Amino acid sequence: MATENENPSQPDIAAMLKEQTSACKAARDAIATGGEIVVWDGEVSQWMVHGIAATRLRRSLKRSQTTLGLAETVEILARYRDEQLRTGIIDAVDRVWFFTLYFDATGTELLACSGVKRKPRSQEEAHQLHL
Repeated sequence: MATENENPSQPDIAAMLKEQTSACKAARDAIATGGEIVVWDGEVSQWMVHGIAATRLRRSLKRSQTTLGLAETVEILARYRDEQLRTGIIDAVDRVWFFTLYFDATGTELLACSGVKRKPRSQEEAHQLHL
C-alpha cells in the first residue's frame, strides 16, 4: 500500500464514502467494525475496471448473489471513458461482505463503491480448505 500522502488513508476513505451508491453506508460500517482496507497504487484503464464490474454484475444476477450498489457502480464507471482509475477493497471482518472502491486517477475522489455478499461455503468446501 502506498504512503499516506499518495493515497487516502483509512479515516479518509470512510469520510469519502458518502452517497455515491447504495453500498457506501455498509462499506463505512465495515470500516468502523475493523474491516481491512487496501488501495492499490497503480492506475487502471476505465474500460478494464468497467468491464470487470459489468461482468461481476451479470454473474451475480445469474447466481442470485446479493449485491449493493453494483448496478449503480457500472453506470457511474461508464461516465469516465478514456480515464485512468484506481481501485481498492474493503473486506469486512466477518468476511460476509466484500466491497470494491473506485477512485479517480489521483486517488483523491471516490467515484463509486459496490458490495458483494459472499455465499456461505458448504461443509465440503470448508473441509477441503483445511486439508
